[in-house]
Amino acid sequence: MSLYGLCDKKSLNLLILEILEQYTDNDHRLTQLEIVDLLEKNYGVKCTRQTVKNNLVLLEDMGHEISMQDGIYLMSRQFDDAELRMLIDSVLFSRTLSAAQAERLIEKLTGLGNKYFRAKVKHISHLPKLIHSDNKQVLLNLDVLNDAIEQGRKVSFIYNSYGKDFKLHPRREEPYIVNPYQMVANQGRYYLLGNYDKYDDVSHYRLDYMTKVQMLADKVKPKDKVEDFAQGYSLPKHMAEHIYMFSGPSVQVKMRVREHMMGSLIDWFGKAFRIVQEEADGLVISVVCNKLAMKYWALQYGEYAEVLEPKSLREEICDAVDYMGSVYR
Repeated sequence: MSLYGLCDKKSLNLLILEILEQYTDNDHRLTQLEIVDLLEKNYGVKCTRQTVKNNLVLLEDMGHEISMQDGIYLMSRQFDDAELRMLIDSVLFSRTLSAAQAERLIEKLTGLGNKYFRAKVKHISHLPKLIHSDNKQVLLNLDVLNDAIEQGRKVSFIYNSYGKDFKLHPRREEPYIVNPYQMVANQGRYYLLGNYDKYDDVSHYRLDYMTKVQMLADKVKPKDKVEDFAQGYSLPKHMAEHIYMFSGPSVQVKMRVREHMMGSLIDWFGKAFRIVQEEADGLVISVVCNKLAMKYWALQYGEYAEVLEPKSLREEICDAVDYMGSVYR
């Protein structure tokens, strides 16, 4: 009795589909006979060319796009090569995942491509070690926080920071208890946007600094009790105003910049800023931004950007520049 007799039609369909996924694309096509050979070689299943043809027709009827002209290949798949590469790169350059977690996830993503794609990205494993988190609980944190946000429940966690030994240490013994509302990615890091019951604003917590995350039975504080949400919350607006994920109030900032800064301004603030005046040597723009974040941004781009308003922020930047000047003299 042939092994095909032990393989029902549905299973054979799946095996042929797997062969098409692993061995074919527009540049690599198979014949019916080659599929017959791969079925026997890879799965120990014997069948005829006619059986393969019949099952290819069934797969087409099931909605799979298969070309059978000038060779057989799968025309569409769950992810094309470019999409997979973008997903792999996002994991590779993530600073939130640990190195081991990133390696495992990249291996899973690579497995979604065919053997030719795997050959193209083989060099990724030989890249120099990139910066990754030391916290091996990040994916678990992500899962617990997702559940808590979906169920509207508070969470508790230990919040850590790095010590001189290059290891994470708790900032305090008692856990933080936070109302979780949203998770966002910013500059390769994942953050929880939440509210600490004692206050009425939104705080940001890095997932790779969090350990012992637990979902609590208590319901979250209603959003209308949190100032940022009560005023009408927009995640894109929040991200544009909190470029470094600092907590605290946002202010209307007016500054003079060089015209060549347009690209950098859009990179950091999106298109949420306005050009209020054009000058011979630059532009005056207006943007709403977290005050502390704007201070650091202005120091970073100090050669090309001058904060004009508010006066208090301008004075803080002046003090910082004076101090830096005294240190470097």
